[in-house]
Order: sequence, then structure tokens, then C-alpha cells
Amino acid sequence: MPIKSYLAHPHDGKKEELIKVLSTLKECDVLPAENKDVLVLVTETETKAEEDILKQKLEAISSLKLLAMVSGFNTPKNN
Repeated sequence: MPIKSYLAHPHDGKKEELIKVLSTLKECDVLPAENKDVLVLVTETETKAEEDILKQKLEAISSLKLLAMVSGFNTPKNN
């Protein structure tokens, strides 16, 4: 189960739009910074294929200027 965290930088004046778009993605949790024009984005997917699909969705967001990964890890499932 890949879990990753990012700093998401919106284009100028597009922070609220970016929050709305990211909030619609079920694999994403969005935390806007109160004092900066940046968002913390945490993603969680079940498979590599889901992760690849999410990556394509994120790359297609026009209000997203830069997405910088802060950390990522894979938690193995307990059987």
C-alpha cells in the first residue's frame, strides 16, 4: 500500500482551485498551509497500477505548478 506525501505548489492565484480538484480524488488528502501558497498532499493507493493512474491524473491538473515528493513508503499487507 504505497503512501506518499508531497508539497503541491499551485500556479499564482490558483490555490483554491487546486484544493478543490485534489479534494475530489479519493486517493488524496489535502492540507492547505495557512501562511504560504502551498498544500500538503498525502496519497494512498492499493497497487502500483492505481499509483500510476493517480500520477497521470495529477500531471493533468492545470492549476498545479509543481509537485515535490517529501516522503514515500510501502506498507506490506499482513496476511
